[in-house]
Amino acid sequence: MTNLKVAIVHDWLTGFRGGEVVLEALLDLFPQADLFTLLYIPNCCSEKIENRKIYTSFIQHLPFKKKWYRHYLPLFPTAIEQFTFENYELVISSSHCVAKGVIVPPDVPHISYIHSPMRYVWDMYKVYFPGKNILERLIIPYFANYLRMWDATSSIRVDQYISNSKFVARRIKKYYGRDAVVVHPPCIKEIPKMNFSYRDNFYLIVSALVPYKKVDLAIHAFNQSKEKLVIAGNGPDLPYLKKIAKKNIEFIESPSKELINELYQRARALIFPGIEDFGIVPVEAQSFGCPVIAFRKGGTLETVLDRKTGIFFDEQTPLSLLKALEIFKTLRFKEKDFVSHVKQFSYLNFYEKIKKIISKFL
Repeated sequence: MTNLKVAIVHDWLTGFRGGEVVLEALLDLFPQADLFTLLYIPNCCSEKIENRKIYTSFIQHLPFKKKWYRHYLPLFPTAIEQFTFENYELVISSSHCVAKGVIVPPDVPHISYIHSPMRYVWDMYKVYFPGKNILERLIIPYFANYLRMWDATSSIRVDQYISNSKFVARRIKKYYGRDAVVVHPPCIKEIPKMNFSYRDNFYLIVSALVPYKKVDLAIHAFNQSKEKLVIAGNGPDLPYLKKIAKKNIEFIESPSKELINELYQRARALIFPGIEDFGIVPVEAQSFGCPVIAFRKGGTLETVLDRKTGIFFDEQTPLSLLKALEIFKTLRFKEKDFVSHVKQFSYLNFYEKIKKIISKFL
């Protein structure tokens, strides 16, 4: 399999998050593969990604690309379609936007790992474009309509869909009318030593600070409970969140990976109030023996075992979260439940499942 001429397509390379974790694993599987992307900002990803031969689109040459590349969204379908793959034997796309829409020769298999259908124009359209200004009310709806049509029609170009969760697989079925094989992202290279002997008396959030993560919900809850909450992360919502937070809430901006791991080992529990397609953070926390208190929807239903490795709350309200906190304090967790559960999210499990799927097309 490693001797194949393979192209891997990723939407854009402007940072390192969950999608790039999957991309790294795909590059491990195919060390000779070429990498195609709409846009690449140097020194923003890992060495493993940046050391690869990277082909970019015309988006790479547009002004203000580093900060405002998302404003070029209506151009992305045209940009992704201009890549050519005549000399390749296999194309793998890693897509949360337009990467799955590449055009490949009819005899070349195209396997697409979907992190999410394009959320900007489907299920989270009103979150990204709430209609607060003239642009969002009069202009963007027409672009969004075009993007939805392109996204749906281009879905037939994929030979096999892989989704990162059952939650995403259901949305692939709804928007594209296609079935998807579920392969959870690789989260854990090896299970670290879990700390069950002692945990500090604080709760933890590890998150990008953007509206749909619902960090403000947790802040309002902990403002009432007065228990300590540590929020590790950065983003455009940071000034607002600091403004509404009381003194029992601490912010750690741009934490290192080492510090995040230390927080996982020490925290009483991870608070996860948003809805994620999968969510690597809860899996990472559990790998350190840190229980998760999560909203009962989305990917966490597949990554958290209720009352064994965490607990759920049923409404996205401070009161519902506070009730879950009180129940959480009465629970006792066992190390064996965490160890057996997180094994399914290992790199090895990911490699084996991806190779099995690809082998069917070769």
